[in-house]
Amino acid sequence: MSRAPRLAGYALMAAAVLLALAMRRGLIESLGPFPVAAVALLIGMIGVMLVFTDLIVRGLYAQIGAAKRAEDEGE
Repeated sequence: MSRAPRLAGYALMAAAVLLALAMRRGLIESLGPFPVAAVALLIGMIGVMLVFTDLIVRGLYAQIGAAKRAEDEGE
């Protein structure tokens, strides 16, 4: 399994932080018709979703692998 989704999630969260900092310093007020705060929140939420989904799926695969190993040892 590739770790690309988790790394992409971290990158999106970092982009959200950079947008928030730029907004805080007054460098950017809006991106097109949307306020920077809304864009930063959306990008950050998508990043968090990718990271947590990747971690949950990896945990489930680890549990399945452990159950298969235990079943093979029991036979």
